[in-house]
Amino acid sequence: MRTDRDRDAKEPPHTGSRSTDAGSTDVRSTDVRSDDFRRRQPPRKHTPRRHDDTPDTAPAFRRLARLPYGPEHTAVREEIIRAWMPVAERVTRRFRHRGESREDLLQVAALGLVKAVDHYDPERGYAFASYAIPTMVGELKRHFRDHLWSLHVPRRFQELHTRTYLAAVELDQAHPGAEPTTREIAERSGLTEDEAATGMAAHEAYRAASLDAPVPGRAGSSLVDVMGDDDEAYDLVVDRESLKPLLAELPERQQLILYLRFFRGLTQAQIAGRIGVSQMQVSRLLRATCDRLREGLLADA
Repeated sequence: MRTDRDRDAKEPPHTGSRSTDAGSTDVRSTDVRSDDFRRRQPPRKHTPRRHDDTPDTAPAFRRLARLPYGPEHTAVREEIIRAWMPVAERVTRRFRHRGESREDLLQVAALGLVKAVDHYDPERGYAFASYAIPTMVGELKRHFRDHLWSLHVPRRFQELHTRTYLAAVELDQAHPGAEPTTREIAERSGLTEDEAATGMAAHEAYRAASLDAPVPGRAGSSLVDVMGDDDEAYDLVVDRESLKPLLAELPERQQLILYLRFFRGLTQAQIAGRIGVSQMQVSRLLRATCDRLREGLLADA
């Protein structure tokens, strides 16, 4: 004969099963009611992760909102900004490896912090950190996008540069020492090969080389030593070739006067004695001839 202990050992417990005995509770109906309760609860607001440098300035913001513009309002505003400056310093650390000085980055982040303080509305119920940090990050990104390119590059090319640069960094971390190809960068960044090539080429416009940079293969030489300069002789060649047909149309005496004045270096008095006219006539002929040649060049331009 089975004992109660044997029966309990063979029969599984009834945890989670429905009981039909009087006074028992239907577990399934309880689960349904719990689901309904959860659905009726309002969604939780996102609370940003707090850091040691995140101050509690909620009372100061509520006070600031009630104050009229004046000395007291300015004092409370500056107090809030000073309290949040350590957070601005933390935000700038994300961008410390982009070639910009820490002081400049902190100044840009502080500008974003001031904008966040001036536009924050505590009545909306959101923590100031969830508004201030994106504002500062956006200000820093805008600074890099608009002010640090050596050449003016359309925003589309700047975005391609960012995507290809990040893809190249990831590939370099995955395969150290191997130079990524354009195809690999395109696949990594989700771009076409043409777009990837454009983004990689845009990198050349991000930072201009220093004129004091050394020239590879030329010891003791800097970039400024090998740079070309404007050669005025090219303009002189163009002017002479343009004047040839105009000079050929001049009367012989005017050609002689030009030759003696500009190629032989004679004075007007010397030219007048050479061709048998007065110095005043030589002056008028030179002025009229030069005006005629100038009008001819402008007409051909």
